Amino acid sequence: MSEGSANPATDAYRQARDQLLSMGRDYQQAVDTFRWPDLGGTFNWAVDWFDAVARERPDSPALVVVEEDGRRASLTYAELSHRSSQVARWLSQAGVGRGDRVMLMLGNQVELWESMLAIMKLGAVIMPTTTALGPADLAERLARTDARHVIVDASSQAKFDQLPAGLTRIAVRGEAVPEPGWLRYEDAYAIEAPYVAHPGTAPGDTLLLYFTSGTTSRPKLVEHTQVSYPVGHLTTMYWIGLRPGDVHLNISSPGWAKHAWSSFFAPWSAEATIFVYNYTRFDAAALLGQLRAEAVSTFCAPPTVWRMLIQADLSAGRPSGLRELLGAGEPLNPEVIEQVRSAWGLTIRDGFGQTEMTLAVGNTPGCAVKPGSMGRPSPGYPVVLVDPLTGAVNGAEGEICLDLRSGGRPLPLMTGYTDDPARDAEANAGGFFHTGDVASRDEDGYITFIGRTDDVFKASDYKISPFELESVLIEHPAVAEAAVVPAPDPVRLAVPKAYVTLSAGHLPDRDTALSILRYAREHLAPFQRVRRLEFAELPKTISGKIRRVDLREQENARVDGASTAEWRDDQFPELKG
Repeated sequence: MSEGSANPATDAYRQARDQLLSMGRDYQQAVDTFRWPDLGGTFNWAVDWFDAVARERPDSPALVVVEEDGRRASLTYAELSHRSSQVARWLSQAGVGRGDRVMLMLGNQVELWESMLAIMKLGAVIMPTTTALGPADLAERLARTDARHVIVDASSQAKFDQLPAGLTRIAVRGEAVPEPGWLRYEDAYAIEAPYVAHPGTAPGDTLLLYFTSGTTSRPKLVEHTQVSYPVGHLTTMYWIGLRPGDVHLNISSPGWAKHAWSSFFAPWSAEATIFVYNYTRFDAAALLGQLRAEAVSTFCAPPTVWRMLIQADLSAGRPSGLRELLGAGEPLNPEVIEQVRSAWGLTIRDGFGQTEMTLAVGNTPGCAVKPGSMGRPSPGYPVVLVDPLTGAVNGAEGEICLDLRSGGRPLPLMTGYTDDPARDAEANAGGFFHTGDVASRDEDGYITFIGRTDDVFKASDYKISPFELESVLIEHPAVAEAAVVPAPDPVRLAVPKAYVTLSAGHLPDRDTALSILRYAREHLAPFQRVRRLEFAELPKTISGKIRRVDLREQENARVDGASTAEWRDDQFPELKG
């Protein structure tokens, strides 16, 4: 930790960071005293923060990547600073300039982190892209963003064969003699003195373009600035509970915002080490082995991974280095939290944010965790609940919104949806930023997720939260995943129907359907009763989120009656009464 630097922006950032670190487990003090820093007229996180840390802690490990076969790459802050400057200098020679949009399509490999820092250092714009996309999606995204440069792993080169000419095409880990029209990324390492001048980026300049996963409609294009993610993720750092010198493991795929959250900005803001276990097929035992071998101190994973872990053997006890456990991506079922607490003595803490912002609501370190709740508003976040019908602020239940009326746009909030003014206007209507998520708030300020505004429905005039029903269904041992949607009904208007993906070893037959329906009946209120059930693989986005909109449309299209594959509660005499 330095006493100060010659750069006011670095000092202001550090002071804000240190203020949150010093709060420790005092949530209320953090909320009452934290303010977003004023960074002046220029700021570039890669130069003003990362390179500054590299000078102060040159030998501290910044990034460790372990492959399935045991290969291990480890780079210090100084090494990554130098290598990213080499790449920045080389990209500049290849024609990448300030403001240019660069599609970055890499897996969990060292070059991903080098490239993100390098593009930042040039003042160019990073467009992270999942490797799961095909040529048609890539063509659309290039057209929507006007990107002129692409950096891709050699394994994905063929996807760009039919795309428009004029792209600067850079292949990572390709042949020693690159294919015609392609540049070889590794040539950057030949630059011996990679001086890169500060690009002079202003805080409001564009840094990142992210496509949302498109759970309900066409993916939106989110624009972030030089500060909204780099500085805004101080709240993510605070929620995780990161400290200098920690080893942080986040399970996330590159190309999605959560990867930037917990595999880039938050740990490096804390001067911690990012650890990546780069597997192609999930293996719970292997992951548990890595948690122990690498002395991981903070660990964040989506609900799917947590559910797989509790099906593995946790009886060996908590890995000795673990201090903080986090769940993110979708709300975490309370039963999973309890099973991990029983085995490891640690509580998985949930949180809430979106591609459009950083961690806005969370269960922070040291605070009581209420079953089912995702916590309280983060420091610096004006979170309110707004009645979707009247637009009035409601203290008890409503859509999670950010209040823009008095303080303007909070620093971590996106600039907007860049090519969709109608959706941008809708998201910012009435002086609020609308997240599209409905929640309740208790007398202690804890917020509990109810569902997406598009997903909540009425049955017999009762409001149904699919998430509440799904949380009960996945407690059943036969249920691996579940999605609840309204099915049209002539008497009740709509009834809850569950689409269920079965766990291994369970058959999609009458006995299984009866067992699941009976369990739901015993653990839900009468008005929440699941009345129909169908076994199916759930439709998902390429980021792995369930597309309930497809299931709703499927139900609405069945004008001539129900699916022949579904089970109804009135088919079972055992459920009468």
